[in-house]
Amino acid sequence: MRKLVIVALLAVVALSSASGQRTPYVRASGEGVASIKPDQMKLTVGVTTQAETAQQAAADNAARSTQVIDALRKLLGPSAELQTIAYNVTPLYKYPSGGTPVLSGYSASNTLEATTGDLSIAGRLIDVAVGAGATSVGSIRFGLKDPQPAKQIALKLAVQQARSSADAMAGGLGAKLGSVISIAEASVATPVYSDRSTAAGAATVTPVETGMVEVRAYVVIEAQLAN
Repeated sequence: MRKLVIVALLAVVALSSASGQRTPYVRASGEGVASIKPDQMKLTVGVTTQAETAQQAAADNAARSTQVIDALRKLLGPSAELQTIAYNVTPLYKYPSGGTPVLSGYSASNTLEATTGDLSIAGRLIDVAVGAGATSVGSIRFGLKDPQPAKQIALKLAVQQARSSADAMAGGLGAKLGSVISIAEASVATPVYSDRSTAAGAATVTPVETGMVEVRAYVVIEAQLAN
């Protein structure tokens, strides 16, 4: 019986809490943007070769890719950051009009990514890769080695904007903004750019503009309304 009484009392308390009125509040979101000069570049280059057999296409690709890697390492120095991010060998077909596709050979492709903190050699990096045998430059991406300091700046700006929006909403209701009940980071994105594509045969000196990297932060706050 005693246990039943305790359970009943707890149920009453829970019901009372659930039926209690919550203090009026407003919810607002904010976005902060920190524009920072990039200190890192990632260059993607590709080497594609074709031959009658898969073995020959792969062998030709290995030889040319080695030339590209050696040239990039020579420019970047002993601390060069190079990584193979994609490799494939695929059959090639001819498609005669109204006929059955005919195997015409094979294509081998090796995609490399070079990372450097020396942005002054961005253009030379492209020229060296193409000169050594790269058949494509897939993209250049500029970013930050450590985005955390910029993220903190963006978060502070996002909170300020959210607080300002909440204050404006409170004023529109004839009230004042009270204590902040909750605050949460919605998401943070660090885009890197610029992406570009270049075919082999580029100019001797390729101009590259680094631009700025934008670090964005989003927050959502809830704040009480005060009379």
